Amino acid sequence: MSTASTPGVTRDAADGPVRTGPSGSPAGTRTAYPLYVAGKLGGAVVSLLAVLVTSFFLFRIIPGDPVKAMTHGVPTSAEQLATLRKQFGLDLPLWQQFTDYCAGALTGDLGTSYQFRTPVGELIAEKLPATLLLTGVAVVIYSALGLWLGTRSAWHNGGLGDRLNTGVALTLWSVPSFWLGLLLIIVFSVGIGPVPGMFPTGGMESGDSAGFGYVLDVAHHMVLPVVTLVAVGYAQTLLVMRSSLLDEMGSDYLTTARAKGLRDDLVRRRHAVPNALLPTVTMVFINLGHVAAGSILVETVFSWPGLGGLFYQALSVPDLPLVQGLFVVFAGAMILMNLLADLLYPLLDPRVGR
Repeated sequence: MSTASTPGVTRDAADGPVRTGPSGSPAGTRTAYPLYVAGKLGGAVVSLLAVLVTSFFLFRIIPGDPVKAMTHGVPTSAEQLATLRKQFGLDLPLWQQFTDYCAGALTGDLGTSYQFRTPVGELIAEKLPATLLLTGVAVVIYSALGLWLGTRSAWHNGGLGDRLNTGVALTLWSVPSFWLGLLLIIVFSVGIGPVPGMFPTGGMESGDSAGFGYVLDVAHHMVLPVVTLVAVGYAQTLLVMRSSLLDEMGSDYLTTARAKGLRDDLVRRRHAVPNALLPTVTMVFINLGHVAAGSILVETVFSWPGLGGLFYQALSVPDLPLVQGLFVVFAGAMILMNLLADLLYPLLDPRVGR
């Protein structure tokens, strides 16, 4: 039986990659994997601590006085302004504000919003479902679409379908999401020429339906923002998957598999695609991290009541506790998804965990 091998890995054209440890047995992999996991967990903790530091100092360079912004247009004396600053803790030295913030964040207390006078955790919990619904549906659709089209394009490299898919993907990847959203509103919400306005211009619901009618109403409002997110997201997934699979297509183990008479479809599904998945898995998990963050620009354009719109509102003040809390949630989701991707890698290719 013809094989192609690399150090620590033996490939079999019919049965797929056969993984062994560095010494030729799986024992080495079992020993190395706990150390690999510990290293990744340690890196995630360090990254989270760095996020806490960054979230505190980054937003304090934003121009503007939160107290003056909140009292804009309302006659307020200097004594009242001083009282508000003391109430929000803005009169404390910067180092004390930082230690108080870190102590609260590490115990789950993200502070109280200046403008809403509500705990930041409650505001995030209130807006999170809308963001998860919108971006979750979009991520599932464009990940599946991008993987499928990217695989087909690479396998038929140079064909008409490949050139068409690549051209469309490059175009959409270059388009700003907010611009595409505005264009869709103009064409399909307002209506232009023979195209009537078919979808709402924004919001999540009309407010006059219940039961199954409510579900249809929300789905109707989701169409344009989901299309916007899918159009930009699938392009990136397609291009990454296509590039990864093209790198695998010249490998000896695929040539051997074809020489043994395996069907082309079987060679692609059982051998080429699994070995081309690592870069795409990284991107899919990063996209899953974006589910918590949503898309600030798209949610703002479509007035979607999620975390993206809340973040925009917080920046306009600036509402420091709310901005910091959202930043920690967004970055924390990304760190968690990257950690899960790192822990999944050795299951796809045991060489990674050595």
